[in-house]
Amino acid sequence: MALVLNTGADKTLLDSRRLIFEHSGHTVVTASNELDLIQACKKHDFDVAVIGQATPADEKRRVMALIRGYCPKIKVLELYSHPMMKILNDAEDWLEVPARPLELVERVSALAAKRRSRGQSGAMG
Repeated sequence: MALVLNTGADKTLLDSRRLIFEHSGHTVVTASNELDLIQACKKHDFDVAVIGQATPADEKRRVMALIRGYCPKIKVLELYSHPMMKILNDAEDWLEVPARPLELVERVSALAAKRRSRGQSGAMG
């Protein structure tokens, strides 16, 4: 299962996503501000970061920059809602919400598998 960094601006959505991921067997660390995010990245080797749809565009960019700076190996899934389309062109994946909880879990699992397979092949040669 994946170690997930759960970020966002809406506490209810953060809590809901955390429960969905934990119910599916993933381990989740939630960061709702810059300090929490930096400390989490220094403490854990995350597989996937989820950037929530309620996060304003400028904040998404700042969160992405922090993630790339402090958790460089992590895969990023940006959640977005219409009309606020994708903001983060350098994310590894995007998901329009509302989405089925199973779809959210499947995306995170797939990204985690990609990260682990690249990490293993990189270590070999």
